[in-house]
Amino acid sequence: MTIASTSNGGSARVIAVVNQKGGVGKTTTAINLGTALAAVGQQCLVIDLDPQGNASTGLGIGSRDRGTTTYDVIANGADISGVIVETAVPGLSLAPATVDLAGVDSELVAESDRAHRLAAAITAAGEGGLRARFDYVLIDCPPALNLLTVNALTAADAVLVPLQCEFFALEGLSQLLDTIQRVQQGLNPGLRIEGIVLTMYDRRNNLSSQVEADVRENLGKVVYDTVIPRNVRLSEAPSHAMPALIYDHTCAGSIAYQKLAGELLRRDPGRIAA
Repeated sequence: MTIASTSNGGSARVIAVVNQKGGVGKTTTAINLGTALAAVGQQCLVIDLDPQGNASTGLGIGSRDRGTTTYDVIANGADISGVIVETAVPGLSLAPATVDLAGVDSELVAESDRAHRLAAAITAAGEGGLRARFDYVLIDCPPALNLLTVNALTAADAVLVPLQCEFFALEGLSQLLDTIQRVQQGLNPGLRIEGIVLTMYDRRNNLSSQVEADVRENLGKVVYDTVIPRNVRLSEAPSHAMPALIYDHTCAGSIAYQKLAGELLRRDPGRIAA
């Protein structure tokens, strides 16, 4: 099914891609969902908020090409507009990260506005802020419930949770949901769950089907219909410094992220052309 999409006219949705567990597909989701949205005409920005900088590398921005970064935005109040770089994907921009982000928790421990640094930067960036420039802003969060993740949740309109199809998939989810609830109560009352996307799904493995059934039974419609399969091409693409949708747009993983973008747009009908 082809999705016809229109630009939003100046009201970006900011979505934090969050899971405190590593290796569940957060960065893969941020990169490829952003690419898929850009492919249907959405102006997208990926904000790399992970000290590992994998989203930056995966979008072709090497460490030597990262001048001012999200560290400068969070720690020093730099203008985020001056951090943003264009990627090789038309319509997809990036705010890159470096390992300096790892020190943010200790550096800002005494700052009263420490949880609002990213939200303030998004609002302050240029005429009307980033919301006037982009249709979607995807924040790639670190695998931890730390100050960087809290900044992302405070700045975001919604949370997208990649959830790996494994036995302990739900074990850490309750802790994440508790964190989201605390942010809603104290920092960002408008924050909501955008959805949960099942990742690394292996149809040959009965466990994946069991986990999927369990997650859907417990969480209902908040779980996306689209499931991201375990796919070698998704794993290979970052080593070539490009999204999987560019590396191999016909692979099962790329097709799944195109479907996920379509489902996200259908949940946000103002983005769909008549």
